[in-house]
Amino acid sequence: MPAPTDPRTGLPVVAMVGGGQLARMTHQAAIALGQSLRVLATGPDESAALVAADVRIGDHRDLDALRALADGATVVTFDHEHVPTEHLRTLAGEGVRVAPGPDALVHAQDKLVLRRALAAAGEPQPQWAEVQTLQGITDLGEAVGWPVVVKTPRGGYDGRGVFVVDAAEEAADLLAAHGSLLVEERVPLVRELAVLVARSPFGQVAVWPVVETVQRDGINTEVHAPAPGLDEETAGAAQELAVRVADRVGVVGVMAVELFQTADGVLVNELAMRPHNSGHWTIEGARTSQFEQHLRAVLDYPLGSTAMAAPVVVMANVLGGAASADGWDGPGIDERVHHLMAHWPDVKLHWYGKGQRPGRKLGHVTALGEDLAEVRARAVAAARYLADGEVDPAFAFPEEH
Repeated sequence: MPAPTDPRTGLPVVAMVGGGQLARMTHQAAIALGQSLRVLATGPDESAALVAADVRIGDHRDLDALRALADGATVVTFDHEHVPTEHLRTLAGEGVRVAPGPDALVHAQDKLVLRRALAAAGEPQPQWAEVQTLQGITDLGEAVGWPVVVKTPRGGYDGRGVFVVDAAEEAADLLAAHGSLLVEERVPLVRELAVLVARSPFGQVAVWPVVETVQRDGINTEVHAPAPGLDEETAGAAQELAVRVADRVGVVGVMAVELFQTADGVLVNELAMRPHNSGHWTIEGARTSQFEQHLRAVLDYPLGSTAMAAPVVVMANVLGGAASADGWDGPGIDERVHHLMAHWPDVKLHWYGKGQRPGRKLGHVTALGEDLAEVRARAVAAARYLADGEVDPAFAFPEEH
């Protein structure tokens, strides 16, 4: 039986669970391809719900809401991984095309599942243990050295669910709440890297250049593409590792492989099986964006070129700052966008349409060029202006006399 399509266009209907900024940017890619994107949002004011034509309001933990989303869709995919695995197995059993499928997605949903799979494949990762007792935490701490990193197996992102402890007792409440925890060595980092890979059901893969991700307080603030100063051997090994992991877990769609770079090579930290913050630079910075590629992959279309559009690309997140705080009396968001375009006419803005509050990801900017320091300066200054309403003096207009 042929896959369902939109009767108005004859082209696919992609149903995306989640209505955040990833769905919003996927919608933009779908428009160019003629595809119809349907989103499941928790409310009409979510980022993608503000722009998509086909919005279903519901809870991603509600099987009936997922069934309604899937009805008439060509494929179901994800803006986030927080969907009950058993619900996805039910949908797949009912004949719904789910991409990535539940057996793949669980590796991004459950950190213990990922660690076991990597261990079985002999892939590089931090030393780790699954623990149900405080003594288990102590045993790993004594084996690898304190402090250690304690993670909740499910539900964490952007630093949530991750704790650095100097003694097992510090994790007592966490262990009581979850019953089982993942405990890892605290890796001696050189920096954090990421590799974005796309894989189709046919088995075609495409991989973008390795990038460096800059983290502050567990939140990605900048992405530098390609990772500066990374030798070709290490970069190639990281890309090959990402492709092996994609094949091992059977992912369909875009997958981000987050890596720790150490003095001895790279280790796998976590996976995300969807478009990812580390790939936002690809919208302007690559021949095929991660959002278009995700659509092509989940629909089993041939994948696009991942070649860079410039020698250097920097993406900077706009996190809610002074301009999002209560009592802000400076320029409003529309005025700040106006001034951003005047001061940085070559910097591209992506605003997510969210309510503003301090620390929240509100958008991102992307700059392209040839020199990392110069490109980064433009991107960071533009992002900080949107966040705080202050123009970096290096980019201020000359005063008129």
